[in-house]
Amino acid sequence: MESILLQALAGGVLIGIAASVLLLGSGQIAGISGIVANVVRGDAGPRQWRTLFLAGLIAAPLLWRAIAGPAPGSLDLSLPLIIGAGLLVGFGTRRANGCTSGHGVCGLGNLSVRSLVAVVTFMGVAAVTVFVVRHVIGG
Repeated sequence: MESILLQALAGGVLIGIAASVLLLGSGQIAGISGIVANVVRGDAGPRQWRTLFLAGLIAAPLLWRAIAGPAPGSLDLSLPLIIGAGLLVGFGTRRANGCTSGHGVCGLGNLSVRSLVAVVTFMGVAAVTVFVVRHVIGG
């Protein structure tokens, strides 16, 4: 259990460093839904850093799996379920004008009240979802 906590801590530190380097180096917010939207639409200036950022997000877990095997706590899910979940998350982030990375990591760091409301909402819905899945429908 302790090793999983250390891995989560290391992951959180790496996310914080990456978001800080992006913000301090280019003034850009590391909000994944905004980065994806801008790459897909081709909006908001140069796409090269956004494309490389997304490539790193995709490559990192693949590299981890190739070197160390499945990550602790990873789930074996079908591709259609993963795609469906991704589409639902994408829809939700567009409705919320941002995602957990943009609001939770960057927005809270900038003391944004809007981000605080978004994060409280994300976490509240997540807690209710876990309770319903585990205790109501028995997942």
